[in-house]
Amino acid sequence: MKITAVEPIHLRVPVVEAIPDGTLDVLIVKIHTDEGLTGIGEVTSQSYVCKACFDAPRSAARRHGLTSILLGEDPRDVEGLWEKMYYETNRYGRRGAGIHAMSGADIALWDLKGKIEGKPVSELLGGRVRDDVRAYASVLFADTPEETAAMAQEYVEMGLTAVKFGWGPIGPDPDVDVAHVAAAREAVGWDRDLMVDAGHAWDWETALGRTELFKPFKIAWLEEPVGQDDRKGYAELCKRSEIPIAGGEGDVTHWDFEDLIERGLDIVQPDIAFCGGITVCKRVSDMATAQGRKAVPHCFSTGINLAASLHWISTVPDGDLVEYCLRPSPLMRKLVVNLPPVIDGRVPVPAGPGLGIELDPAIEEEFTVRYD
Repeated sequence: MKITAVEPIHLRVPVVEAIPDGTLDVLIVKIHTDEGLTGIGEVTSQSYVCKACFDAPRSAARRHGLTSILLGEDPRDVEGLWEKMYYETNRYGRRGAGIHAMSGADIALWDLKGKIEGKPVSELLGGRVRDDVRAYASVLFADTPEETAAMAQEYVEMGLTAVKFGWGPIGPDPDVDVAHVAAAREAVGWDRDLMVDAGHAWDWETALGRTELFKPFKIAWLEEPVGQDDRKGYAELCKRSEIPIAGGEGDVTHWDFEDLIERGLDIVQPDIAFCGGITVCKRVSDMATAQGRKAVPHCFSTGINLAASLHWISTVPDGDLVEYCLRPSPLMRKLVVNLPPVIDGRVPVPAGPGLGIELDPAIEEEFTVRYD
């Protein structure tokens, strides 16, 4: 079996706001074979740039576009193709958009391998530990504490047992921060998990102060309190914080996550459509488990990302948690026809071959960006 075509398809809603929302613009990757099977993947990054990573022609060594690297290859050698893509994009890849684009190809290859073998991706990764995964609602803080509380109550009524609020007004004013966290905790109740995503708002000393202010609210973790490149800040904060510290949604390759684990991070959060794909996430969770840390998928884009994340995390012994994006974008809500639902606070892992999902061609057609 050979790869005959690689198709990067850019989907974008008509109005893309300057907010931290990965459901507004996404790159879908389809990998076709000479036997009529197609694998589906996703890249959640700067879609215009990542599409160019596929479309770029062959060049000098280690400068090739991803499509030219994959054409003619056997799609069943997924991990071997990850290594080949990583090596052959060395001059513009290794980190950044090159790796982000590779994520979509890697997910599509795992989907394709599962379809070829008639097995779910989770079985290819070693087998599920569980058939469904506990979901946590993932949303942005509202403008006021009262609105935040109303949102939290809505998620409780949905049957969710964990909620994460992030970004929005959080950061500049400690009184505002405490008011929102207090409102969320009151609405969620004390028998459910509450997490806070600070959106790398502070230096480590300020973040440590916030952990003291947040301590009465028993939050399950404080996410990305410092800049993504502030490794020393993470190390200092993790040594002192009584609240678990989470991060890593902006990191790529297992080498980045090895560094975060060494810095003391309690929860690592690779995004499967950004960090290098399923291949990288499997390596990261193996490292995290070995070091007594947890891996939790960052998943804030489309149902492709969600399905891939479910397959991966369902195989991790201590990984019973997945981010469930509740944004209203049609790219999240409608692109995947059989979007895995929340049932009694949990999300079933798709059971079909590969990722076990189907895309809606009408949604693809409506939101495809035309380059000609």
